[in-house]
Amino acid sequence: MESTDSNKVTFETASKLGLLPEEFEKIKVILGRTPNFTELSMFSVMWSEHCSYKNSIKWLKTLPKDGPHMLAKAGEENAGLVDIGGGLGCCFKIESHNHPSAVEPYQGAATGVGGINRDIFTMGARPIAQLNSLRFGSIELDHTKWLLKGVVKGIGDYGNAFGVPVVGGEVYFDECYNTNPLVNAMSVGIVKEGNTASATSYGVGNPVFIVGSSTGKDGIHGATFASEDITESTSEKLPSVQVGDPFQEKLLLEASLEVIKTGAVIGMQDMGAAGIICSTSEMSAKGKHGMIVHLDKVPMRQQGMLPFEILLSESQERMLVVVHKGREQEVKDVFDKWDLNCVQIAEVTEDTNLKFYMNGELVGDVPADDLVLGGGAPVYEREYSEPAYFAKTKEFKIDSIPEPTNLKEIALHLVGNVNICSKKWVIEQYDTMVGTKNMSTNAPSDAAVVNVKGTDKALLLTTDCNSRYVNADPKIGCEIAVAEAARNIVCTGGYPSAITNCLNFGNPYNPEVYWQFVGAIKGMSEACLRFETPVTGGNVSFYNQTAIGGTIEPIFPTPVIGMLGILPDKKLQTTLDFKKEGDIVYLIGKSYNDISSSEYLYSYHKVKLSTPPHFDLEEECTVHEAIKTLIENGVINSAHDVSDGGLFVTLLESAMPNNLGFSITTDSEIRTDAFLFGEGQSRVVVSVSPENEESFIELMAQADAEFSILGTVNSGDVSIDEEVLFKTSELKVIFENKLSGIMN
Repeated sequence: MESTDSNKVTFETASKLGLLPEEFEKIKVILGRTPNFTELSMFSVMWSEHCSYKNSIKWLKTLPKDGPHMLAKAGEENAGLVDIGGGLGCCFKIESHNHPSAVEPYQGAATGVGGINRDIFTMGARPIAQLNSLRFGSIELDHTKWLLKGVVKGIGDYGNAFGVPVVGGEVYFDECYNTNPLVNAMSVGIVKEGNTASATSYGVGNPVFIVGSSTGKDGIHGATFASEDITESTSEKLPSVQVGDPFQEKLLLEASLEVIKTGAVIGMQDMGAAGIICSTSEMSAKGKHGMIVHLDKVPMRQQGMLPFEILLSESQERMLVVVHKGREQEVKDVFDKWDLNCVQIAEVTEDTNLKFYMNGELVGDVPADDLVLGGGAPVYEREYSEPAYFAKTKEFKIDSIPEPTNLKEIALHLVGNVNICSKKWVIEQYDTMVGTKNMSTNAPSDAAVVNVKGTDKALLLTTDCNSRYVNADPKIGCEIAVAEAARNIVCTGGYPSAITNCLNFGNPYNPEVYWQFVGAIKGMSEACLRFETPVTGGNVSFYNQTAIGGTIEPIFPTPVIGMLGILPDKKLQTTLDFKKEGDIVYLIGKSYNDISSSEYLYSYHKVKLSTPPHFDLEEECTVHEAIKTLIENGVINSAHDVSDGGLFVTLLESAMPNNLGFSITTDSEIRTDAFLFGEGQSRVVVSVSPENEESFIELMAQADAEFSILGTVNSGDVSIDEEVLFKTSELKVIFENKLSGIMN
């Protein structure tokens, strides 16, 4: 290790820690001297992209944050908090753990789940549901299978042991993620009014406790590791991957919720990225106070840890708690009951500096505010320019693809495509029923449905992003991601309330990557304003890229949208499955002569560059209003949005749960492949009982949305234009077993 003597800390030292020359100079100005190694380490993690958002905050601030239900806005607390009525709040957030999962998939994914759950319960909310959004490389690669197995097992083992069900999510595969998988974890909790806690510190002389697990050397410089490119030498970064213990986290959850109810707690924050230095600096900066911290008092599981290692360790299942002076024993009693560490390591001071001592020696003295986002952390405005490929997307013309005569072959290709087929192999490794609140396990719907016990309401949850669309046009693609999330919630019977996001992109210093990022932010803003779904917070993950053909290429831009919706009355819950033979099938919305960016065009015809599928924000909203009216009036039996794989896959997914079939007629004015396999947006398939058809037509006549009859539900045939192509049962075997066949 470099000497902690400030005279020996040079720019070379700073550079190795990921700091830029101008940042090193700025630190010297802030301190009025050259920092020692411990202090430099603090700045390196707190000014990393992962903690400071220095390359993204300028644009993140443009996202809409206000809404009628907001209780805590983006950036104010560990997670977003939304009023769901009846004296209850919903706390939710999504974050990435991409780089750790690329190196050690099991622990990387497990600790991602643990970390996002801690963000929820540090606010006083009990986690009740988890979702995830996963991206992997080509499924043919052994490396991809290794990553997939490790990530799924990590999510499953941690979540199952912790006791929170996985209620939804998505899994996609593309070669752009070969080196760099994306593991985005979302957690959702419920809190009663008056039981919330804030991530703040104030009150001179108030004691500060570290609670939970002991501190070790795992995860040191994890924040800087997450703020650099994945390379061939990345496997050497294993010490930057944390190790999780879900049973310890369960104890910490119960103790945290109990101690908040005592009223003795002033503030509480999870020790996630950057560990003790992050919690002490962010809480102090928010409360406009400082702290004196004794690092030698920190419970440690390894001997001889140096000050910078104690400060930067990302050991899991730990919290920092600021307590009202005189009420220390109440807090200790709670954590003793749950057999957890509860040790005072600091006290709040009048000034705004953090002073760190080791065995009585001052080893670091830094202003809290200068370390953090919104304070002295640097903010950059990066250059951006349109990528060369973007112009090429507009060159695609549908006429370049001959109209197919082999519908059966295309259908089989899509049903067996790993981006479309059932993810049963994944889902069966998760406990989806623990906690008894999941209402969609045996009632498949477009969004997950989670019961809010003691009320008529349920929460509706979804994660959505088609990164192929975003790559085709970042602004439109991100608008579609928000729109699809909202459509899923509307099709389940509710209304969208708010979003969280996980923005996964390549290197921000690449102007073409930054252009994608800016475009996605603009699209998200536009769509969220239109749907009145404020952004409650989230995560930015840059430096995601993959080695392809000897070159380093950024991943597809992947801004994952996690959306919360409210089902105002559980009686309105609407599922996607066809209910009975003889029901009439309608399409709400308009079909277009469009196959752009569809899975059909991309994987069957191998056309990699095209524009996004047809999308119009106003058309989308019109369809939503029509679906809401139909559900409120009880005239439809099912609703399922058209997305990946197009209309054909949507119909099949509605037919399979009850082993039914469908007989439909295509539109003679639209190419058959566009009608069946195109992914034009703003379309929903509904089924209607014959006795409700007249009411359905009357309601649709009053709506602005276009609609057309497709055909009928039958006993088990897949029939198109009066030709029986398949039995539903034979396609179901392929659909349900494709991924497990590959993985087993």
